[in-house]
Amino acid sequence: MRVAFVAPWYGNIPGGAESECRHTAERLKNSGIDVEILTTCAREFLSDWNKDHYREGSYEVNGITVRRFKVDQRDTELFDRINFKLMHNRSVSPQEEINYITESINSSSLYEYISNNKLKYDYFIFIPYMFGTTYFGSKVCPERSILIPCLHDESYAYMNIYKPMFEEARGIIFHSRPEMALAKKLFNLKEKNIANLGEGIDTDIEFDANRFREKYGIRDKFILYAGRRDAGKNVLRLIDYFSKYHEKNDHAHLVLIGSGKITIPSSSKEDIIDLGFVPAQDKYDAYASATVLCQPSLNESFSIVIMESWLCGTPVLVHASCEVTKDHCIRSNGGLYFSNYEEFEECMNLFMHNPIICEKMGLNGKKYVLENYKWEVIVKKYKKILRDWGENSANSSDPAVL
Repeated sequence: MRVAFVAPWYGNIPGGAESECRHTAERLKNSGIDVEILTTCAREFLSDWNKDHYREGSYEVNGITVRRFKVDQRDTELFDRINFKLMHNRSVSPQEEINYITESINSSSLYEYISNNKLKYDYFIFIPYMFGTTYFGSKVCPERSILIPCLHDESYAYMNIYKPMFEEARGIIFHSRPEMALAKKLFNLKEKNIANLGEGIDTDIEFDANRFREKYGIRDKFILYAGRRDAGKNVLRLIDYFSKYHEKNDHAHLVLIGSGKITIPSSSKEDIIDLGFVPAQDKYDAYASATVLCQPSLNESFSIVIMESWLCGTPVLVHASCEVTKDHCIRSNGGLYFSNYEEFEECMNLFMHNPIICEKMGLNGKKYVLENYKWEVIVKKYKKILRDWGENSANSSDPAVL
């Protein structure tokens, strides 16, 4: 079997979809599948999409052929105006939808390559859903196109322009039951063409809680946030809630790790420790050292940090409005969820004063990850669903939940 992952950018890039694409491709390659990467010459999401960072051509990265194609020039200002409206949940016209996807990151030479070589591949696997490379690339040969959408309940997902892409794809792979349920609500999907596989997690990790505390001079209990630090991840609400909580409970700190810049109120700077981006080993040590990890994001299609926290034995606290992370907590019994400050305070009090419950939740979460998201489990699911779709098993009336 020969497959090509198609992504707007590729490499050792931190981030959900980017990291998943690379790790999934490498694991499938190691399992015996012939895997290639088709991508642009752009560097990453935060770079200028009009500029080619890499030279066009074929490279070998960790044993995988990576074919890079030049980016098309785009109207950045037009895209940004429409994107601003979508970011603030404002409606956009049909023409604005067209302009949005046309002025996204695109590569005509990439689409031409797919068209000229489509019979050489069994599948083209596109990730994530919202970029031009997925929209226009999958239109070239929808019968061989598989989407890993990384779908969130957000304004972008409700644009009508995406409906044909989802409904005509050969298959769609989801990370969670709530993500699949959202897609079924938005689009007219054939049950036999959708599968809830989850996402692979590196489970062979080491951690040392004391090492983290000694390195960063932290003695008190703390709640941990790990990930991108920006308003889109709801970090500002976490900071606000924690500041209120600390007024009555001065025995705890909030520790932030990850990329991005965020402003911490001057009144809370002694109580909120912002470590910025830290090495991977320090991140695992931080999970183990924390009393609880808080993932306040309202839009997640999976959430790697939750799984990593559980692997280190630490429970999690998530926002009730994120169906995906809430579902993980319910199914695993490895965490709690809140919808307002009062619930946040109650959850925090439980975590801070009940170490036995914390330990039990952490163990529950770890068991959940090992049973469902070890790479051996995920690769087996991928190989089965790719084989089944290849055999055109049209008799099944139920979605694949492997």
